[in-house]
Amino acid sequence: MKLMLKSLAVLLFSAFVMTSCSKDTDPADVDVFAGTFRGSVAYRDAEKNITQDNGSVFVTKVNARYNFRFSDGIPDLTGVEFSKKDDNTLISTGSDGTGLITINKDKLVIGFTRNGRTWTADCGR
Repeated sequence: MKLMLKSLAVLLFSAFVMTSCSKDTDPADVDVFAGTFRGSVAYRDAEKNITQDNGSVFVTKVNARYNFRFSDGIPDLTGVEFSKKDDNTLISTGSDGTGLITINKDKLVIGFTRNGRTWTADCGR
């Protein structure tokens, strides 16, 4: 019975994610979102400096928690919680990191630092 309930929960979540993938969906307007943005991405820490003009970021959002999965060997930026500044600008809350992320149905801009690591992106959809 537990396995059946877990399977049903996964199926329902997948349905929500699939319906939120439309290129017309603005992440600010929904609680669940998944979409890929393409453009320039970069990452820097004490050991790595990665820059890619033709990279991508796969964004998932559940409620106010965002995950950013980068291409090109850039570590993922996960579990980022934000409060809204306006409809499409999110500001980091808490002591988890600092930065500014602007996201809408067409554009993703990231400038975020956490524990001496920096992620940037300027991507379109």
